[in-house]
Amino acid sequence: MLLKTEYEKVEPYITKDGSIIRELMHPSVHGNSEQSLAEATVAAGGKTMLHKHRLTEEIYHITEGSGIMTLGAQEFEVSSGDTVCIQPETLHRIRNTGEKELKILCCCTPAYSHEDTELME
Repeated sequence: MLLKTEYEKVEPYITKDGSIIRELMHPSVHGNSEQSLAEATVAAGGKTMLHKHRLTEEIYHITEGSGIMTLGAQEFEVSSGDTVCIQPETLHRIRNTGEKELKILCCCTPAYSHEDTELME
């Protein structure tokens, strides 16, 4: 089985937290077994909603832009090249403070699901 996707062929959609997502690899679509990898885009001046995941651990890797990450009680700046681990049950959001799109690679284990996303606002 060839587990390969082509960026241009992956249709973006809006997740429960309000970001635009391209699922680059997801078990329900591509046949991999445990994790998902997606590219999230947050518009200039935009932010995701404060939320948490009951089961999922996420890793965010910032590929373009800059912003402010809320992780539990902490807030800190992030920019291209930074990586953040988000443990299950941790409240989080990201706000784009730049003038261009903020792009993030998001790796989730278990794979992302709307059902595991609890909005706090």
